[in-house]
Order: sequence, then C-alpha cells, then structure tokens
Amino acid sequence: MTNVIGCIDGSAATNAVCDYSSWAAFQLDVPLVLVHVLDNNRFPTETNATGNIGLGTREQLLEELAELDAQRAKLALKQGNLMLEAAETRARQDGIKNVQLRQRHGELADTLHDMEEDIRLVVLGLHGEDTSENSQHIGSQLETVIRTMHRPILLTPSDYTAPASAMLAFDGSATTRKGVEMIAKSPLFKGMPVHVVMVDADTSDNWEKLKWAEKQLTDNGHEAHIALKAGEVEPTLHEYQSEHNIDIMVMGAYGHSRIRQFLVGSTTSNMLQASKTPLLILR
Repeated sequence: MTNVIGCIDGSAATNAVCDYSSWAAFQLDVPLVLVHVLDNNRFPTETNATGNIGLGTREQLLEELAELDAQRAKLALKQGNLMLEAAETRARQDGIKNVQLRQRHGELADTLHDMEEDIRLVVLGLHGEDTSENSQHIGSQLETVIRTMHRPILLTPSDYTAPASAMLAFDGSATTRKGVEMIAKSPLFKGMPVHVVMVDADTSDNWEKLKWAEKQLTDNGHEAHIALKAGEVEPTLHEYQSEHNIDIMVMGAYGHSRIRQFLVGSTTSNMLQASKTPLLILR
C-alpha cells in the first residue's frame, strides 16, 4: 500500500481530484499515481460493426464505420493523455515531485482492483464524466468501486479546499473503532481537530464508546470533540458538520449498523448527493 491513486476522467471534478490527490500524497509522503481509464463500452480497442448493418449494406460502409470507431478511440486516447499531462503539471505545481501517469482500457473498478496491492488511498470525484452536481446521480461507477475496493476511498466535490478539520461518523462497531485508530495515527489528519459523532440513544454505554474514541485521539495529539445526537443519520451528520464547519467526513461503508446501513441502495445516492465536502470511505 504505497501510492495515492487519483482517478482522472475529464469531469468537472477533475481539478479537485488532482488537488485532493496532491494534498493526500503530500500528507502521507507517498507517490501520486494519476489514472485515466477508457471505458471499453465507449471506446473499444477492437470494433465489430457487423451487427449494425443490414442485408444489402455495402462492404465499404462497414469499413467506414469501423474506421470511424477507430478514429474515435484514438482521439479518446490522445485526449486522455492530454488530461493526464495537465493533471501532472497541476500536481507538480502543488509540490508533488513523484508523479506517475497510467492510462488503461476497461472498467474503473477492475483497473483499481488490479492495482489494489499498491494502493494506500483512492481519490475519486463524487460526480463522474456523465453526471453533474445538479443531477440526481453520483458517478456511474462509484458504487461499484466502493463495494469492490478494500482500500480507503476519498470522494471529492468539484471544488478544492485544503482540509483543516475532520469528523468521523461513529457507531462503536469494529469498523468505526478501526476508523478512530486510523485517524488518530494517520499522517493524513496530522494536526487536525477531529470530531467523533454518534447518532443513537443517549446511554452510558454509548458515551463510554465515545470517550474511548476521544482518548485514542488525544493520546495521539489531536484536539478531540465527541457528540451523541438523536435523529435520522444523514441529516443529523450533515447538520453537525455544517454547524461546526468541518472540512472532511469519514465513515465506514456497508454493514448492519444504522450508520453503515444508510450507505446501501438508494440512500447511498442521497448521502453522496448531499455531500458538498470530501467524504472518506473506510473499508
């Protein structure tokens, strides 16, 4: 787990993905790998147009269709290279010296899975090339990546702001306890005040869990804040984040607790769609 992977796709979030990737690589002191994946469904490496022609169609038309598809694929490849080069320039201007570029054909999730052993953190835009912040959908491949990857994933909005504070959505589960330990020790959050927020009943057991989290953070030099709130998970977390002007939210994905459950199905889109700040997903 040695690299930060920044996934560039030409969407409105591309510059922010590059800047957040640079920030993470700088904080973690690891190389930055910028990746662009050409979707084989849109830009196949080989074209077969035989199913697109009818009886009596001239052979010349078939050849012209294949040539057009080949030209589109070449242009997409060239455009991807230009995007990667621009992103590299931006990253170097941000002070990152070790920047690598990779362009692949295939599916984004498959590409990241193949690279997983060398990944410390993946950075993706919340809204992909085929979506926008005003749409009702997150990036088309995002949920697949979240479900298949076993590395932390930083999801970014379209504008970059250097994170100066963090908040963990906490439920006392093994995943979120691991999240507390990771935040406490990770260079990614060095020097940041950290808020640990639980949305659950006001019980002594829950306060005990929160005080454990507080101790882990303070023992590692963080300014720690804990809160126990009642209400629906998504709006309660976002309301707390807004009230305290917190830059980045951290949470575990999937499982059976109230916090992790709401990342499944339609609520996934609701939560990510509502996020105007970076969201770090722990797996």
